[in-house]
Amino acid sequence: MAAIDQTPNTFPEVTRRERWSWYFYDFGNSAYAAVVLLAVYSAYFQGQVVGGAEGSRLWGLSVGIAMLVVAVTSPILGAIADYSAFKKRFLFFNTAVAILFTAALFLVEPGRVFIGVLFFILAEIGYRSSQVFYNSLLTEIASPAERGRVSGNGWAIGTAGGVICLLIILPLIVIYDNTFVVRLSMIITAVFFALSAVPIFLWLPERTPGKKIPAGKNYLKVAFEQLGHTIRTASNFKEFLKFMLAFLIYNDGVIMALDFAAIIGAVLFGLDQQLLIVFVIVVQITNVIGAFLFGILVDKIGGKKSLYIALVLMIIAVFWLFFNQTQAGFFMIGALAGVAMAGIQSVSRTMVSFFSPPDQSAEFYGFFAVAGRTSSFIGPTVYGLVAAQAAFWYQSQGQNVVLAEQSGQRAAILTIAAFLIIGMVLLSFVNEDKAREAVN
Repeated sequence: MAAIDQTPNTFPEVTRRERWSWYFYDFGNSAYAAVVLLAVYSAYFQGQVVGGAEGSRLWGLSVGIAMLVVAVTSPILGAIADYSAFKKRFLFFNTAVAILFTAALFLVEPGRVFIGVLFFILAEIGYRSSQVFYNSLLTEIASPAERGRVSGNGWAIGTAGGVICLLIILPLIVIYDNTFVVRLSMIITAVFFALSAVPIFLWLPERTPGKKIPAGKNYLKVAFEQLGHTIRTASNFKEFLKFMLAFLIYNDGVIMALDFAAIIGAVLFGLDQQLLIVFVIVVQITNVIGAFLFGILVDKIGGKKSLYIALVLMIIAVFWLFFNQTQAGFFMIGALAGVAMAGIQSVSRTMVSFFSPPDQSAEFYGFFAVAGRTSSFIGPTVYGLVAAQAAFWYQSQGQNVVLAEQSGQRAAILTIAAFLIIGMVLLSFVNEDKAREAVN
């Protein structure tokens, strides 16, 4: 681990403590992703709060609504953050929202669908919005030459946080195995997130200075003017725009796999809550490995080639999932997908830092969030609708309710592969070298 912490000569002003405070924020918010999105709340919501194919549909819709809100607000808030140097203030506010409503999920008992949807949407908005400002701080703690490694390290250390939080929760669920403990895990996750987030607010300074607001203007007006300027000069960032289009599509596939992994495990392979947590721990551990490996790979062969490798691995995992019939196979698929998803997500985050001008990092990460949240809106919504409608169709053809729901899930899995393949084709049109030159 010591090699991770060494501050390179190109950024002598960044201390080890500052960089680790950035890593530890990821350590905490990954616990939210592991518990709420992957292992516990998603399956609990689908299976017990709602139930059946309707649970899948409402879960996809809830994720979609949250992502749509973030897609609309991210570029505006990103522009304000760049101009005002308020990245950490926005990060603090959204982190507080995420933590508060994650804890509030404790109140969601079986049948309480409305608050189950509402509190999750608010927690998800806070979680996703905070990532815009967290990611934009990458440009302040690492030079372009080392961002692949630093981003990969952050992703790996963050993912380890998800594993540790799940290991805290797993014994409680194994011993007691009731809905109270499942709900209690939401409070444990919120506390874990809060404690891990403290260092970034205490120890990581925001180095990019703010600008003085011109007379007669306010931050909102300045933000829209800056966004208008960026859009008008978008021709200077053609490769970034092409990359955003590719990312929007292939990220759909990743988000669909993440948001429905627990539901797929429960519906297709009969995994109970304990086995789902073990499954996610396996995915998270291989995610750590993938983040380290792809962090090194980006600095050696570049972002685009690294993304190709990760996307191919993910496509293999999805087709394997479609044909798989066993729990053991599902665990092996999860291990492969963990490596692939770490590569796709951490490399994509790094590539934005290559493509964005230094004084517009939060704004470009805001556009990155728009693409990510738009795909996060489209993908889960498509998956949930396909899974539900296909289940209803199979049921009308004579299949019983359980078998029809399983058939609907398999039909929806193919939509994941479609988004990944189309996104990879679009990525082939991106010129990474030209993109780097445009911001220098």
